[in-house]
Amino acid sequence: MNDEIRFSEGELELMAILWSRSPLAASDIIAAAPPEREWSATTVKTMLARLVEKGALATKSQGRRFLYTPTVGRDSVAAGQAGRLVDRLFGGRLSPLVAQLAARRDLSEEDVAELEALVKELRK
Repeated sequence: MNDEIRFSEGELELMAILWSRSPLAASDIIAAAPPEREWSATTVKTMLARLVEKGALATKSQGRRFLYTPTVGRDSVAAGQAGRLVDRLFGGRLSPLVAQLAARRDLSEEDVAELEALVKELRK
C-alpha cells in the first residue's frame, strides 16, 4: 500500500528532511527546506497537511505545535517511485532503464561490480 502513495517533487523533499531526522515541527522543517525553493511557511504547511492526508506522515501534538514523523520508509517510497518510472517509460522492463543510466553516466568499477553481484544474486 505504501508504494501506491503519489508524491510531488516538493513533498519528496520534505519527506527527505523528515527521514533524516524526526519528529520535527513545521518551523524546523521550514528552516531545513532547501533555500533555493523559497517556500513560504504556508506552502510548507500545505504540503505537510497533504502528506498527513495521504498517510505518509503522522502528527503528534506538543503544546501549540505539531510534530511530524514519517509513516512510510524511504526504501518503500523509492521502490514505488522506481516501479512507476519503469512502468511509464519502459513498459515495465528494467533492462532498458539500466542501459539508459549506464549510457548517460560514468559507471565506476565499483558500480559495475555491484551490478554484476546483483545479477548473480538474481540468478540464484
